[in-house]
Amino acid sequence: MRGARLQFDQEPWEANDSAYYGAALAAMAVGMAPGNYASTPGIQGNLTRLREYLNREGASQSTINRVFLLWASTKLPRILSPEQQKAIVQEALGKQQRDGGWRLASISWKWNGWSIKSLANMWIREDGTPMEGKSDGLATSLITLALQEAGVPRDNPQLKHGLSWLISNQNAKEGFWPASSVNKRRHISSDTGRFMSDAATAFAVLALTENQRTTGPVASVSNH
Repeated sequence: MRGARLQFDQEPWEANDSAYYGAALAAMAVGMAPGNYASTPGIQGNLTRLREYLNREGASQSTINRVFLLWASTKLPRILSPEQQKAIVQEALGKQQRDGGWRLASISWKWNGWSIKSLANMWIREDGTPMEGKSDGLATSLITLALQEAGVPRDNPQLKHGLSWLISNQNAKEGFWPASSVNKRRHISSDTGRFMSDAATAFAVLALTENQRTTGPVASVSNH
């Protein structure tokens, strides 16, 4: 049914490097399946190949795919070593913005050998349209969620700053978190235009719920 898939063309869904994201998602699903499914004898050969693929190709992936890999490694053992997990954590933290958030443009794939950051310091989509270089809800919520799942301490200043960005940047009227495609300019009222903010909102709820589950309400952080 390959021809029936939705052509969202939005990173990391239906993008040039989506196969790796899909593999990481599959690993996460197996690791989270009930009844200790990951230990089923009949799937061990498949899991070995999946782990080998994720580990072998991980170093060449975009930061967003590596963050999904980090998240998957917390659900399915023996994908990454502790040292590899730490390296991805540091990579993600290194791309945090001064305002505490992250931007999808700076953690996404490069198309056709060109960085989506132009020489004029303007962020350019794959279709050539300009986009804002500020932090967005999808990148920030995904990274803060994965960092928590990977065991980054709740009192880590950068993690706290990222969670505070989520608290401060929810749309006050409608309740969503903003995000837009790095592939193409989308009209906000279209299904594909809303998709990125819908995904950002889902990740934001997960990130904030995970934090509140162990620490209580997220406190505001005023400086980095």
